[in-house]
Amino acid sequence: MPSSSNLLVVVAVAAVILVVVAGFINMFRGGEGAPARSQKLMRWRVGLQLLALLIVLGVLYARGRW
Repeated sequence: MPSSSNLLVVVAVAAVILVVVAGFINMFRGGEGAPARSQKLMRWRVGLQLLALLIVLGVLYARGRW
């Protein structure tokens, strides 16, 4: 259980990091559709952060550390 739950947490956090990096790249690149794309990426970031938080809390609960 711990190794699979650790992997799940790492994947969730990595997804958030990838979206944040994509947002920074989009911000520095600029262009015609950049503001709309930035808005979409930040919405994805918020959703993925919520999902990552729920996964972390679920893992802690499942391990009995809460």
